[in-house]
Amino acid sequence: MSKYLLNKFLFTVDRDPELVERYREDPAGTVTWWEAERAGQILNCHSGEASTWLRFTDEERRALSQHDHVALFEMGAHPFLTLTLWIAMFERDATEPLGMQLDYARELAHVTLPYPDITT
Repeated sequence: MSKYLLNKFLFTVDRDPELVERYREDPAGTVTWWEAERAGQILNCHSGEASTWLRFTDEERRALSQHDHVALFEMGAHPFLTLTLWIAMFERDATEPLGMQLDYARELAHVTLPYPDITT
């Protein structure tokens, strides 16, 4: 498992409006594409350098493909990264003010201290 790769996915998708929409509409396809095309790119590197060893585990791929922010948090994905991406994808569907954020928090209410380690 690579918390770095989970966080890198969340970070890079959240910063590209087209990827946000792609991930919202086709999460499994986006995860498969991103893993094949973008996972090896080095962040903030524009010289074409890449890595070939980073891959999601089946559990990570499943959680990303199902938009399962609870499982992602339990695996160590940073909650601020999932929250900002989930706001971009799902806030528009909320029927009440802060509805998406309250649902997000409610689904994580069972998690108690100490929280999963989110360091990478």
